[in-house]
Amino acid sequence: MAAFARAFGALIQRSTLSSLKNPSLIRRIEFLELGLQCVRVGVSDVQQVRQFRAFQPVFMGRRSCKIAGRKDAQNLKKMKRNSKIGKEIVAAIKKGGPSPSSNTVLAAILDKARALDVPKEIIERNIKKASEKGQDTFIEKVYEVYGFGGVGMVVEVLTDKITRSVAEVRNVVKDCGAKLADPGSNMFKFRRVRVVNIKSGDADKDQLLSVALDAGAEDVIEPTNIDDDDDDDGNEERYYKIITSSEGYEDVLSKLREEGIPFEQDNGYELLPLNPIEVDDEAMELNKELISKLLELDDVDAVYSDQK
Repeated sequence: MAAFARAFGALIQRSTLSSLKNPSLIRRIEFLELGLQCVRVGVSDVQQVRQFRAFQPVFMGRRSCKIAGRKDAQNLKKMKRNSKIGKEIVAAIKKGGPSPSSNTVLAAILDKARALDVPKEIIERNIKKASEKGQDTFIEKVYEVYGFGGVGMVVEVLTDKITRSVAEVRNVVKDCGAKLADPGSNMFKFRRVRVVNIKSGDADKDQLLSVALDAGAEDVIEPTNIDDDDDDDGNEERYYKIITSSEGYEDVLSKLREEGIPFEQDNGYELLPLNPIEVDDEAMELNKELISKLLELDDVDAVYSDQK
């Protein structure tokens, strides 16, 4: 019996080494190990034998999935921002020439790109693209969409081919079961404001409320809440938003500089809903899917909805 057990053990060792190159043998090894344990302790004790694995199982739980989802959203946001700046570079060069010294619009865009750490290759590629034959300038276009649960959406596009952009937006909206709206159907539900973004770790709410009050800003919006079990992740970029008019925008920036509070460079304008509406969970998920698919389109820069 002892000799058989030693021979059986040697066989398992050789099989284990082979399994490192051929994972399909792992299940067989577990069976052999169980058999060896049976020889050692007797068939009557098989129920008490522990099984050993050649590797630790990996579990992807709710927290890991949510973190991965948020990181994907952050990467998409950065990609969209870089793409928009690239298009703005092309449009500025088409309108005012390639020299920043004489083209003040281009100079401002390049300064913003450097402040936002836009990769150098993206800047250079779009400067070169602007001089290529057949490259049209980029123009802004707005589409309006009826979402689910009575939600209205506004889709902002920066494109060099209007026919392409409208076809792509229409296809996504149709595939998701939503509907394109006539111009003006949803825009009255929003107001256009200037927004200053401040990372949540760079200031607290009371400090920002004081700045906003002194500068004559309209409101301070707190970062979106994150579940308690994800608070220790540390990778989520969360922002306070100071809402202001175009006239008060520079006053807010000046006050933030005085207080030594860092802020994101010019984000342009955003649309805020006048009366956000609540929808049920099903409509919320359908709207979320629709917005996500619209943002995957290269020509789409932003999607706004009046969903609370």
